[in-house]
Amino acid sequence: MKKNRVGSRESGIGSRELRKSFLPSALRLLPYALFLLPLAFSCNSTYTPKPKGYYKIDFPEKKYQLFDQPGYPYTFEYPVYANVVKDSTFFGDATENPWWININFPQFNGRIYVSYKEIGVNKFDKLVDDAFKLTNKHNAKAYSIDESRIATANHIHGMFFNVGGDVATANQFFLTDSSKHFLRGALYFDAAPNADSLAIVNTFLLEDMKHLINTFHWK
Repeated sequence: MKKNRVGSRESGIGSRELRKSFLPSALRLLPYALFLLPLAFSCNSTYTPKPKGYYKIDFPEKKYQLFDQPGYPYTFEYPVYANVVKDSTFFGDATENPWWININFPQFNGRIYVSYKEIGVNKFDKLVDDAFKLTNKHNAKAYSIDESRIATANHIHGMFFNVGGDVATANQFFLTDSSKHFLRGALYFDAAPNADSLAIVNTFLLEDMKHLINTFHWK
């Protein structure tokens, strides 16, 4: 017995009739095929993610002015694009003395918190220990802490801390004469800690912190 073949005379449907029967269905599916075609190409193409971008920052020219207010036990130079404001509270409490200040950088939403303490009223060893503890509080998010000794031409001594990682303050320092004065400074920003986005600003203001230290005098 002969087997029927599709498209043969014995099947009852010729090849011409077979094409005609499928043609309307194919036309109905054409829009879907055109829609799926770009998807097929996009799935097989290589995806290249765009690099993360940040806002461009126009930095001001480096110029400095003198901070030398009556009654304050210290003097230094700070940038003309910053302003110094007396700080009267510390976490809601009154400051230990009237010589605490903030050096504000409005253009960068940042500030250096400066605290001053008298040795004698406070034990020198404890002040130094507290400065290290405050820096080490960032250990959970820091991937590095670099410590550098400070010794300037003005006979100012202390320590500078550079903290790497998404931390609240990447640059901190303390200055002392080991007998009467102790001052600590830390740079903070009014922004979520992000080492990448703040790196360029931290680098720019780091120069100002170094200038402050190198022009610092006790009275």
